[in-house]
Amino acid sequence: MKTIPQGVARKIQMLTGGPVKRRLAQWASCLEPINRLGPEYEKLSDYDLRKESLSLRYRARSGEPLDRLLVEAFALVREAGRRTKNMRHFEVQLLGGAAAHYGSIIEMQTGEGKTLTATLPTYLAALEGKGAHMATVNDYLAARDAELMEPVYNALGMSIGVIQSQMPQAERQKAYACDITYGTANEMGFDFLRDRLLKRRISEGARDLFGEMLTGGASGGAGEKPVQRDLHFMLVDEADSILIDEARTPLIISALPGEAEEIAAEAYQWAAQQAAADPPQFIDDEHYEYDHKDKQVSLTLAGRRLVRELPKPPAMDRVALAEIYEYVERAIKVKREMFLNRHYIVRDGEIVIVDEFSGRLAEGRKWRAGIHQAIEAQEGVEITFATNQAARITIQDMFLRYHRLAGMTGTASSSAPELRKIYKVHVLPIPTNRPPIRKQLPTLVYGTADAKWRAMVEEIKQIHATGRPVLIGTRSIDKSEVLSVLLKEAGIEHTVLNAKHIAKEAEIVSAAGGQGRVTVATNMAGRGTDIKLGPGVHDLGGLHVICSELHESRRIDRQLIGRCGRQGDPGSYRQFLSLDDEILLQGFGPRRYKRLVERGKSTGDASLRGLESVFTRAQDRVERRQFRDRKVLLYHEKERQKMQRAMSQDPYLDSPG
Repeated sequence: MKTIPQGVARKIQMLTGGPVKRRLAQWASCLEPINRLGPEYEKLSDYDLRKESLSLRYRARSGEPLDRLLVEAFALVREAGRRTKNMRHFEVQLLGGAAAHYGSIIEMQTGEGKTLTATLPTYLAALEGKGAHMATVNDYLAARDAELMEPVYNALGMSIGVIQSQMPQAERQKAYACDITYGTANEMGFDFLRDRLLKRRISEGARDLFGEMLTGGASGGAGEKPVQRDLHFMLVDEADSILIDEARTPLIISALPGEAEEIAAEAYQWAAQQAAADPPQFIDDEHYEYDHKDKQVSLTLAGRRLVRELPKPPAMDRVALAEIYEYVERAIKVKREMFLNRHYIVRDGEIVIVDEFSGRLAEGRKWRAGIHQAIEAQEGVEITFATNQAARITIQDMFLRYHRLAGMTGTASSSAPELRKIYKVHVLPIPTNRPPIRKQLPTLVYGTADAKWRAMVEEIKQIHATGRPVLIGTRSIDKSEVLSVLLKEAGIEHTVLNAKHIAKEAEIVSAAGGQGRVTVATNMAGRGTDIKLGPGVHDLGGLHVICSELHESRRIDRQLIGRCGRQGDPGSYRQFLSLDDEILLQGFGPRRYKRLVERGKSTGDASLRGLESVFTRAQDRVERRQFRDRKVLLYHEKERQKMQRAMSQDPYLDSPG
């Protein structure tokens, strides 16, 4: 086996796990040859560097395996990065790039340079000329990363394209025709579906091919041709967020609504009015029963009788009674569970989902099973419909169609079994370039949220007085605004970062490491943009992170914690919890939660000891439940496709009968 640089060998030895060490040691053997090529490539002119790249491209397209080109390709990218961006890949980044090339999800800690690492396997895959895709969590990050790395690719003769929402078809076509294409998973999925619909229309003769030949394509135009090539290589940034958290959401292209939807709109609006009546008309345990585990509302006999007796608009005469019961149950469900500024916001008369895992706005997404329409009725905005489905695909299925799949994230180890089972990829932790010196302070548990918030404000005040920057993570928009009010009352100048301020996100996050800065953020601060320490902050102890509540997934907590102590910088973090936190209700259900809340009220403001394990057990339960939900979704999706293929139907375009 080729020799491994001593520094990297020591870092690999520090990792646990036999197979992980073996794989990393195998791929680390390419580091020494890459290092040896460095001085040779530094002597080349820009023209000759590009010439070397073109030579690799010719060899790849002539059939030479990419594995044999890896050393030269990585050395070229490293030199291009040094010349164009003054960013020379660290050896651990080269190791991460090799792992990604061989089809792994690489776990790199926050601040370790995933954006630069991505250039290595993406360039190598693009040499074959079949297109290399890079998926990010939103349009902003796709455009930012592409712009940041474009000089590196251009120096090697590679073209780069970016897919953005609302982009015309002709521009999409150009972007996909590039060697490397950045975009979001959603946009790429919708483009796949639109192409499939177009190909069906062509095969059914719905396009005037003869007319296009006579007019040079004028009758159809560029927009009437498929935009994507075959799905060859995909590198997924924030892989855990996209491949797991968003996997439950199918991408759906809908046909136009008709008369039935107008009647349904009336029914949604009527049901929302009944559910919102003051005083309430429908009483829990009298008119309906609520299943906390499955989050289902079921009308009782008394509830159904009340529905029949209530006055209804004439249009609803054509709605079956069983369906009216469902409209009411749905309206009660969203009234109980879905909250403005936590699960969604209203923007320009539209409901926009706030992604529970990233904290960002989930543009273009809608809840299924009538939930989205029930929320629109609840908020009094125009009711839109996603009925008459024309095409659909899940995120899981979309990525499984790629010939080669790899990914990067800061937090995937806890989801390694799921990623291996569904996507057939291994999760590999990559050693940090410098040892992390992040300090964990003892977790504090309080009886009530009020006591917790007051204790947090007191700690923020103390840390702020030293000049250290403070980042506070909250679970939702409304909680970030509650804390903001308390900080104003305490006279602490601060910045709030949540889904309402998406345009300023990068600016706010990049400044959060400045001396004396206090930033309140939803979990969106855990994704995409590094927090760099301002002048003098290193000597003060670095960034201090406060976690105000456990999230539904440990990965999101780790993302937030990972904002401090990057690249060997100092930093610290502390977790604050209270016995009325949401995670306890989600994990244990209403009965035990009620007992915990009562215990918290009797405790008062004193910090409780030894209860941290209660919260982690609740979080474990929620994670297991969500994993089961995703497995069920995958099973049903596979069964649906199997049935449709047996009926000679297209599983992406034909609704099951």
